[in-house]
Amino acid sequence: MSATQRLELRQGQTLAMTPQLLQSIKLLQLSHAELVAYVEAELERNPLLQEAEGGAFPASPLRKPPAPRPGGGQPPPRPLPVTAGPSGGASRSGGGDAELKPELEATLARAASLAEHLEAQLDLALADPVSHEIGRHLIHSLDEAGYLTDDLADIAERVPATPEAVEAVLGVIQGFDPPGVGARTLAECLRIQLRERDRLDPAMEALLGRLDLVARQDFAALRRLCGVDQEDLADMLAELRRLEPKPGLAFASAPVDVLVPDVLVRDGPDGSFLVELNPDTLPRILLDRSYHTEVARSVRSEKDKLFLSECLQTAHWLTRSLDQRARTILKVATEIVRHQEGFFRQGVPALRPLTLKTVAQAIGMHESTVSRVVANKAIGSARGVLGMRFFFGAAAGEGGHSAQAVRHRIRQLVDAEAPDAVLSDDAIAQKLKAEGMAVARRTVAKYREALRIPSSADRRRRGKHRLKTS
Repeated sequence: MSATQRLELRQGQTLAMTPQLLQSIKLLQLSHAELVAYVEAELERNPLLQEAEGGAFPASPLRKPPAPRPGGGQPPPRPLPVTAGPSGGASRSGGGDAELKPELEATLARAASLAEHLEAQLDLALADPVSHEIGRHLIHSLDEAGYLTDDLADIAERVPATPEAVEAVLGVIQGFDPPGVGARTLAECLRIQLRERDRLDPAMEALLGRLDLVARQDFAALRRLCGVDQEDLADMLAELRRLEPKPGLAFASAPVDVLVPDVLVRDGPDGSFLVELNPDTLPRILLDRSYHTEVARSVRSEKDKLFLSECLQTAHWLTRSLDQRARTILKVATEIVRHQEGFFRQGVPALRPLTLKTVAQAIGMHESTVSRVVANKAIGSARGVLGMRFFFGAAAGEGGHSAQAVRHRIRQLVDAEAPDAVLSDDAIAQKLKAEGMAVARRTVAKYREALRIPSSADRRRRGKHRLKTS
C-alpha cells in the first residue's frame, strides 16, 4: 500500500477565541487591586480614555418593589441606589464621590504571589483545557502556607470533574516549585520534599507515619519503629528539621491586598435585601470623543491613523467590557444572596449547600463564567466582608445543611464542652443528628481535623492538666 498526497476541502464549525474575548475573560476574574492596576495602565497608554464619574447602573433588589397602592397611593420611598456608568464607573444618585487617588503602596512593584507562581508552571505543565481548569481550582484552593484544605470531592463538584481527575492534577501540582506545595497534611508535605531530595527510604517513611511520636519526643519508640540506632535517628530528625513545613509562606512577604467588597448587601425597605455594586471598586473611565474628533482632523500619516483607530477600538472594547463585567458580577452576587438569604439573617448555621452549577443554571450562564466571577471577589454585609467562594459548598450528610454550617456547629460544640466532659467524635455526631445534621462519625473526624481541633483523647488530657493546675 503506497502513500499518496491529495487536497481535500472540508467544511466545519469551530469556536474562535478572539483576543478581545480572551481579554474580557481575563477582566472578569481580576480582583479589585488587579483591575485598578490594569485600568491605570490603559489610561496611561490610550490617550482617548479619561477618568470620569456618573452613569446609570441600577441596584438589583432580590424582590420587586411594592406595587402602587390602590387609589393612587405610593409605596414607601426606596433608598438611593448605587449606580454604575456605561464604562463601569459608579456614583450615588443625588451625590458625587470624591476623587480616588492611588496610595503609595499601589505604585510599588510587587513580587509574584503563590497562585501566580503556580499558574505560570501550570501553563507549561498542562495543555489540556479540562486539566488546566482543574489545576486553577486547586491552586486557588490552597491556603497561605501552600496546603490544600478543601476536600477533593468538593473541588470535583465545583469544576465539575471526576475525583480521579482532580487527584491526578493534584499530583502534577505537587511536583511544582516550591517543593511540598499542594500537600494535604504535614506528613505529605515533608514526604514530597524528601522524595525530591531522594531521601525517602523505608525508615524515613516509617518516621513520617508517626509524627505524633516525634512531637512527644518518644525516641525509644521511634528507634523500634524505624529499625535504626540512636545516631541514625538523630540524623533523620535533623533532616526533617531542614525541611520547610509551610512552603507557601515564602510568597507571603508580598504586600497583601485588603479584601475590598465588590458587592454590598443591605436591608431593603420591604424586608428583603438589596444587592448593589460597591462604587469604590468600579473604575471610572470614559471615551473622550471630543478629543478623538479634534485629533482625527489633524492626523495625516497612515501610521498615525492606524494608531488612532486602534486606540478608539480598544477604548470602545474596554468601556463595554467593564460594563459587562460589573453587570455579570451583580447578577451572580444577586443569585448567591437569594440562595443564601438565611445566612444574612441568621449567620453561618443557616448556610445552604450551593454549587457553581446551581447558580449557572439559575442565571443562564456557563459554570466557567460563574467560577471566574467568584474568584477574588467579595461580598460586604452587616455580617462582614466574605469572599464569594465562602458561600459555595456541598451538602454534608442528610438534612440539606452545608459543610461550612456543620463545621461551624462542631467548633461551637467543642468550645462549649467542659474539661471533665469532653465529647468524642461519636458523641458530636449524635448531637448533630439530634439537631437535624445527620453526618457520619468519620465525617465529624474529617471536619474536626480540618478545623485543627485535637482529638477527644488529647482534649481530655489537656482538660485534666488544667484542672490539676487550677
